[in-house]
This record gives sequence, C-alpha cells and structure tokens, in this order.
Amino acid sequence: MNVLGIYGSPRKGGNTDRLLDSVLEGAQAAGAEVKRIYVRKLKMSGCIECGGCDKTGECVVKDDMQEVYPMLAEASVIFLASPIFFYGITAQAKALVDRSQAMWARRMLLKTREERKRYDGGTGYLVAAGATKGKTLFDGARMEARYFFDALDMHCGEGFFARGLEKRSDLEKHPELLEDAFRFGREAVEAERTGGSPAAAG
Repeated sequence: MNVLGIYGSPRKGGNTDRLLDSVLEGAQAAGAEVKRIYVRKLKMSGCIECGGCDKTGECVVKDDMQEVYPMLAEASVIFLASPIFFYGITAQAKALVDRSQAMWARRMLLKTREERKRYDGGTGYLVAAGATKGKTLFDGARMEARYFFDALDMHCGEGFFARGLEKRSDLEKHPELLEDAFRFGREAVEAERTGGSPAAAG
C-alpha cells in the first residue's frame, strides 16, 4: 500500500514535522510503503486560475507540482500535516491544495455525476497542531482538508489533532502525543485494508 505524507510546515523539525514522522513510522510498521513531500522545499506557484486544466485535467503550470501530481494519484492513504496559522493551514500547504484543482478537473472529466457520489482513491487524513485550546481551532483546516481530499477522489477520515503546541520544545512536554501519532498511522493503514477507520485523536 502506498502512503504519502505531506509536510506542510515552513519550520523544519518542528512539532508538526515530528508528529507526521511518528504517523508515518506507524504506517510503515503496518507494512505500507511511505513517500514524503516537504512543501517548504517545492518551487511552485499557487493556482493562477487560468482554466487550463478544465479540458484535460492537467495543470499547465510547469513547476515542482508536476512531480507531486503522480504521488497524489498513486497514494491509497495521504496524511496532510500542518500547524494552524490563523485557524487554517499554512500558506505553503494551501498552495499545494489550491493546485489540486487540476485533480478536481480530472475527476469531473473521468467520472459521471453518479460515479462522483463515491470515492475510489482511498482515504486522506489531516494531522494538525495548534497553540491554543479554542473549541474551533481546527475547524478551518478540517474544511480545507475535506475538499482537498474530495478533489483527489478520497474519503476524508477523522484526523489527528494536537493542542497546546507552539514552541519547538513544546512536544517534549507531551511524549504521549508521539505514541498516539504512531498508533494513528498504523491504524489508518490497517483500516484502509479492512474498510474500517482509525479513531480520531485530539
């Protein structure tokens, strides 16, 4: 099974990176083949809304996203990880999400209205970390992730959410989160095999 981890944080080695590392280690422990995308390393623009993908399902902008599209298409499970910036995902992650418009266009071209009522591409999960304890802290990011995975023809599973993480060292105070993240990644792969779903965390 192909699993893709998308690192959406601009900060290398921060709390979100480490949580996704643990999630992917859990996925590997369940027997998955794991690939990683570090969005902060991509040289890419946001969507320019040119409509070039409408007739072909292919993005006409030639940048690093051209290497990302096949990875999105091949994965059975995707983990999109981002810290929360202003109650949403980071600008870097959002640019990748916006460029998935080409994947949405492809889905519209290849599937009938009736066929689009089901998802055939697997399951996507949001992994998010935020500093505050606000009740709606993750709501904006959840909505963005839902429609990202919809564009990829994937179910949107319950995600993994960690509160109270702001400074790089904050995760050291909560080692149980890394254990929970490992378990979440393992269960996500097992659930994809059996048709179940891992328990949401956070």
